[in-house]
Amino acid sequence: MNGMNSSKRLDPRELHIKNESQPDWISGNEKTPTVGEVVMCTAGLAEVIKVRGKTGDGTRLLELKLVDGTTPPFFAACSNILVAPVVQTA
Repeated sequence: MNGMNSSKRLDPRELHIKNESQPDWISGNEKTPTVGEVVMCTAGLAEVIKVRGKTGDGTRLLELKLVDGTTPPFFAACSNILVAPVVQTA
């Protein structure tokens, strides 16, 4: 192999979002985001481009694009993103 799959060089701990980054946000396990919604992933804020099928852990697979536009779209499981909480209005 010529090393084209860069994910093999990542430390698995770098792929898991920590709730400390957005303490009020909830796990994608609890609420699947919709297309156009902004979520927090390990690389920062990202917009949901597509919601795809289920992953091995039972959550949905998301196609994301970083808000800052520095990288091409990529995939993440809902179990590894944070979603802004729903704000209740009076």
